[in-house]
Amino acid sequence: MPTTDDRNAVTTVIASLVDAWRRHDADTYGAQFTQDAGYVTFVGTYYQGRRDIIESHRTLFATYLKGTQLADEILDIRFYGPDTAVVTGRGDSYKGARPKKLTKVQSYTLVREADGQWRIAAFHNTKRKPLMEAISFKIAPALVPASRK
Repeated sequence: MPTTDDRNAVTTVIASLVDAWRRHDADTYGAQFTQDAGYVTFVGTYYQGRRDIIESHRTLFATYLKGTQLADEILDIRFYGPDTAVVTGRGDSYKGARPKKLTKVQSYTLVREADGQWRIAAFHNTKRKPLMEAISFKIAPALVPASRK
């Protein structure tokens, strides 16, 4: 049974990602992931392993994501046994003011490793398409998630 400490530890990992992004610290960002973590970007690029995640973010922070911050909102945390958690959230990178609506849906699978630390084993980031979603709901109302009815 997960404890409040487990829930806090999981949210701390996500908060550490946001903070590392704020500082453009690829090493600390990558340290939140397991050695063999999988990472899928919203454009569909797949990175395998902590080293790949660190090096890609080192480049991203120096180029495309230079000067950006990371907005994050946790929507749900579910524990599957004592050492596995799945986090669903919304997020976005931005410059200037934090966006009111976050355009990406993210899922994280976290595991408690042998050292007792929670780390991300898998991450997937999807760009949300609200117009396409609205059209599909209009055409096929049964597609509307129960949480939105």
